[in-house]
Amino acid sequence: MVLSKRVAAFNNRVTNRITGPVAGHLPGFGIVIHTGRKSGREYRTPVNVFAIPGGYLLALTYGPKTDWVRNVLAAGGCDLQTHGHSEHLRSPELLHDPTRQAMPWAVRQILGVIGVEDFLRLSKD
Repeated sequence: MVLSKRVAAFNNRVTNRITGPVAGHLPGFGIVIHTGRKSGREYRTPVNVFAIPGGYLLALTYGPKTDWVRNVLAAGGCDLQTHGHSEHLRSPELLHDPTRQAMPWAVRQILGVIGVEDFLRLSKD
């Protein structure tokens, strides 16, 4: 049960606008800065992000077919703002992990409740 399109639409219109200004500073959150595949426009998408050796793992709470994920895959990377700093990430790779083992225990439980099993791994430059 990945979050529904209604929840995604609400989050896009309301929640993201509230959390967007602080997501780049909160633990477990970040902002992916990516370019639209068709529009060429820059987008800023709040995400759940976790440091892993050599890069970051992003929980795909709306699944792997969202526009922002497709944009990052098409571009071969993105910029990420997290913990108050920015860095360029590359080599995006979709991962399917029903066990969510790379996540902290508490996060693993929450993601399990909402059915998140897909992640995007990105490498540091």
